[in-house]
Amino acid sequence: MDENKALWKKCVEFHGHECGGLTIGYKASLYAIALLGLGLGGGGNAGCLSADEEVVCISENDACGVDAIQVILGCSIGKGNLLFHMRGKQAFTFFDRKSGKSLRLVLKPKPEGMTRQESFAYYQSCAPKDMFQVTEAKIQLPEKARIFDSYVCDCCGESTGANWIRLAGEKKLCLDCYETYNRFDV
Repeated sequence: MDENKALWKKCVEFHGHECGGLTIGYKASLYAIALLGLGLGGGGNAGCLSADEEVVCISENDACGVDAIQVILGCSIGKGNLLFHMRGKQAFTFFDRKSGKSLRLVLKPKPEGMTRQESFAYYQSCAPKDMFQVTEAKIQLPEKARIFDSYVCDCCGESTGANWIRLAGEKKLCLDCYETYNRFDV
């Protein structure tokens, strides 16, 4: 089995089924690898390109294609190199921290009136260059993920990262317990 078929199989296993959306993320990942000059390594190491935060993806959707990006590029929420800038668009911005290169891939419109099966077949048959418009990144490369101290909320008793604690008098409150003060949203 060639490397791309093995990679597709890994994506399907992770996602749970084959679909057009998974294909979009699969092709976007392969295109980003080619355009940014990233290497998959070979030797059975297909996928998980980014061991830490070397490759960053900002997805403008939370659809099926994001699963392929996780498998192929090794981007994940937990590592801090998969971020969501929700715009409801099939668009992905990729950064290579080592080279400083970046790009944004935007899915081109497909022919109208296709069934789900026809869409899947269409995306499977397309070359990435025919599927995506390549533009400059609109968003700057985010800083690397930070690790925050934790505090116990004085109201609910749950541990919360310092960045999400609010002070209310002498009390440290989590966002769920804190009441925002805003005189205009009454």
